[in-house]
Amino acid sequence: MRFYSNVIFPRLMDRSMAGTDLALYRRAVLGQVQGEVLEIGFGTGLNLPYYPPGVTQLTALEPNPGMRSLAQNRIQSTPIPIEWLSSSAESIPLPDQRFDSIVSTWTLCSVPNIDQALQEICRLLKPSGRFHFVEHGLSPDAGISTWQRWINPVQRVLGDGCQLIREFPELIEANGMRIVQIETQYADSLPKVWGYLYRGIAAVEG
Repeated sequence: MRFYSNVIFPRLMDRSMAGTDLALYRRAVLGQVQGEVLEIGFGTGLNLPYYPPGVTQLTALEPNPGMRSLAQNRIQSTPIPIEWLSSSAESIPLPDQRFDSIVSTWTLCSVPNIDQALQEICRLLKPSGRFHFVEHGLSPDAGISTWQRWINPVQRVLGDGCQLIREFPELIEANGMRIVQIETQYADSLPKVWGYLYRGIAAVEG
């Protein structure tokens, strides 16, 4: 499985997630990002072209070593200073309240301990900071959600841990943040089983 995760899967992700339809969601979720930024699950750098001029520094968190070589061309073509961090989202070796913005695009579906990862995001945000996200998850439609639960075990294997049945607003609010803005919809370019999207902004509770 390590060969699949570190060699084959990064290439599959780079190709499947680079479409123009998904780029529209990237542009929308990154439009208000600013200051010092942490991107959870940097992957192959597909978000880089959509960061606005207000971003001053980007920490690229990516535990999969196979992603970095594929990201190099995009890293070299951006003016944003980038620090690469090869650690998991559940344990990030950085000080509290460091970031103005934290970003996750189609990443938290794959984190094994989602609660711990969200608590780390909450810890690392400044009091005025924002968490910007787009994730796919459990559909409210009974027919679709039944299929999602049925194929989820296979999805976790083929998707390198990716799950289809997480409900992100509830998870975010259970781990120290409040939802500031949320939109849900099916992605036009994806089958509904994989394409129910949560896109929004969250802030530290309090």
